[in-house]
Amino acid sequence: MHPFEMPKEYVDRMVERQGRPHTCETFDGPKTALVVVDMQIYFMEEGQLGAAPVAQEIVPNVNRLAEAVRNAGGLVIWLQNLATQESLDSWSVAHERYTPEKGERRLNSMQRDSRAFQLWPTLDVRDEDEIVVKRRYSAFIQGSSNIEIVLRDHGIETIIVTGVATNVCCESTARDAMMLNYRSLMVSDGCATMSDGEHAAALGNFYLYFGDVQQTDELIARLEASSRRNENAAAE
Repeated sequence: MHPFEMPKEYVDRMVERQGRPHTCETFDGPKTALVVVDMQIYFMEEGQLGAAPVAQEIVPNVNRLAEAVRNAGGLVIWLQNLATQESLDSWSVAHERYTPEKGERRLNSMQRDSRAFQLWPTLDVRDEDEIVVKRRYSAFIQGSSNIEIVLRDHGIETIIVTGVATNVCCESTARDAMMLNYRSLMVSDGCATMSDGEHAAALGNFYLYFGDVQQTDELIARLEASSRRNENAAAE
């Protein structure tokens, strides 16, 4: 997976601004959702048009985070990106960025009945999880998906974002979540993209202006600690 360490100057700037390096130090488990972005064959398998194959390496971390969020009483949401013939008109500017041949290939690969549309087979998707289909990079932009209804129905306030690609659909979704007043967090070793440089640039900018960035191990430790505190408080 991508090597990544948040630049010290960025951490120093955040400590100066907010008094601590991490915005999300504690979690209310039942109000927390793990949003797994576009971990579909199209974005992960070597040879696919949109593939960042390094994303295969984050699957164990995503599965661990999903288990930790479920154990904390939270929600796991699996996003799948869909392309339709209708989107050729409603999002024509996106298709201008492909040759006609590649645009057609993208469209055919991201239909519901396409193998490439399916979630990566080793992801630990459970019956109690939610699957949300989106039609734009961000799940939150108007007309993209019903994610806000799902989050509202479950009383979610904090969004943990993993998936592919770090600097495209993950970042777009995480930024928009923050704009809609969700506590938003991206997982540095739970996201992947085409290159180390793109990954680092996206996470650094997100950390400075939009939300928190943490690694899988520290995030799971915080989720478990918050769950223990909540359990102790309930027992008193």
